[in-house]
Amino acid sequence: MKKYSFILFLFLALASLGARGADVTFTVKTPGRVYEGDRFPVTFRLTNANGSDLRVAPIDGCSLLYGPSTSTSQSYSVTNGRAVSSSSIEYTYYYRADKAGRFTIPAASIVADGKRYTTKATEFSIQPRADRDKPASQRPVAVDDPDTQAAGRRVNADDVFVRIILSKSSAYEQEAIGCTIKLYTKYSISSFLPTRQPSFDGFLIQELDVQPALNEVENYRGQDYMTAILKRCIIFPQKSGRLTINSGNYDISVIQYDNVNMGMFQVRQPRESKIKVSSNTGSIDILPLPSPRPDGFNGAVGRFTIDSRLVGNTFRTNDPATLIYTIKGTGNIKYLKEPQIDFPSEFEQYTPKSDIQTSVNGNEVSGTMEIEYTFVPQSVGDFTIGADKFVYFDPSSRSYQTLTTRSYPIKVGKGVSAPVSASDQKEIENKNSDIRHIYLGDKEPSFDHTPVVTRPYYWILYAIVIAITASFIFINRKNARRNADIVGRRTAKASKVARRRLKAAEKYLRASDAEHFYEEMLKALWGYLSDKLNIPVSQLSRDNIATALESKGYPAEAVESVVSILDDCEMARYTPDSSSRMDEAFTRGEAAINNLERNSGK
Repeated sequence: MKKYSFILFLFLALASLGARGADVTFTVKTPGRVYEGDRFPVTFRLTNANGSDLRVAPIDGCSLLYGPSTSTSQSYSVTNGRAVSSSSIEYTYYYRADKAGRFTIPAASIVADGKRYTTKATEFSIQPRADRDKPASQRPVAVDDPDTQAAGRRVNADDVFVRIILSKSSAYEQEAIGCTIKLYTKYSISSFLPTRQPSFDGFLIQELDVQPALNEVENYRGQDYMTAILKRCIIFPQKSGRLTINSGNYDISVIQYDNVNMGMFQVRQPRESKIKVSSNTGSIDILPLPSPRPDGFNGAVGRFTIDSRLVGNTFRTNDPATLIYTIKGTGNIKYLKEPQIDFPSEFEQYTPKSDIQTSVNGNEVSGTMEIEYTFVPQSVGDFTIGADKFVYFDPSSRSYQTLTTRSYPIKVGKGVSAPVSASDQKEIENKNSDIRHIYLGDKEPSFDHTPVVTRPYYWILYAIVIAITASFIFINRKNARRNADIVGRRTAKASKVARRRLKAAEKYLRASDAEHFYEEMLKALWGYLSDKLNIPVSQLSRDNIATALESKGYPAEAVESVVSILDDCEMARYTPDSSSRMDEAFTRGEAAINNLERNSGK
């Protein structure tokens, strides 16, 4: 019994530790459809904290009947051995709707963990009493009113739609922007199939894990909708100007109802109706980073701190040592370049190793980038590893900030296992060649005074030297022309690079890993087209791919095969049970590349 009690105590302790890292939120749940004279609740929810000093303002057009009524709930879960706890306290007030119209629930506030949290002001509508008695066909479709969801009734654009929601209306280059693609519906959904995902031309994307589920009711523009987050990501703009996220297309089946007369009573029988929905387009103004950009700036945007340290305090020749450089902060940390450290020329350097750990907080990415620089001193003496200057742009202050690490003076001693130096080796050779033994060979040497130019082998060697020199000059000029033609070189290597990437996709095909397979297929196809057309990947879209290929003279069949496999791979990434089509996708992708290679264009 004591054993089980200890296990329970340990589980609860771990869960409480998980709860400490959870976010504290304070939100309001708006009422559903309200008619004049109805009683209705308004609920304020505090998550992952205990609250005090709750302040709630009166609602115009409504009378407070009583409240707050308080309820609490708590949940525990263990994922991959990590315990997570979530708790919530709900404060519910009950009102009477005195008159019809559109009203606002004012912002409420509460103190939790020494900080005051505030809800957003939320609008809702009170319908006239007479509307309750109207036939269902004359009432607007409502989430909580199945009578208004009759089969055969047209599904309007404001009944089911998909929104692209951006966290900012403007931002700087490389600044993090939250992007959410969200479904709003007044109907239940039986099937949902993306036929074309929104395109993020000009952005780098960090996708976040979401589990789409119609489990939240949201009031949008005065109407209640069931909502589901389809996709959530953090995007980083790569260029300035007005960038647009193009809309996506979706095939949706909604549930409507037929009233079937069963004699003594009526039964609602569900019917599926298929509709097509397109999301809105999301546009955002991207500001260029201020000029002039200071020396040492390599594209870091956000708020960062840096630190560095040497591993060990004694250094010897030919013994490896390590300098660890750490960058912490919030911003585009996943895309930072490794700093260039000023090592003495007497040190041999190895390729740095980077380790990046990130997490998403709201619409920002925070994390740590740790770089290990391994170096080997080659000479004895006193040396200095120079200080490094790290420059980043802070969007909040709209200015560049410079951080500097300290320099490291180090003393290098002679290593025990050090090989003989070049100077020592030369000294040994001189000693060995100081005195040579007297040669006692043939004393009657012969002499031949025939000129060498009269001998055949001289002219043969002369011709060989001329041929080798001419070949060298020809090859050198050919390589120079090839190196100068960067576009041509990329185009020539496009097929080879694509086939190497296809090999990576083939590994995931054999492992039946659909997610990574389609990701590698898209990388291979987009990278191949970028090299072939000399267009950056961030600027590629299905439209400009087709236009560029047609302008180069490629047949319409070859163009269509490439665009088709791109669309299919994009759709398969977000379609369940897409593993059965992996073989076909790989064959089509390989065939599309081979088709373009056979048709050389103009």
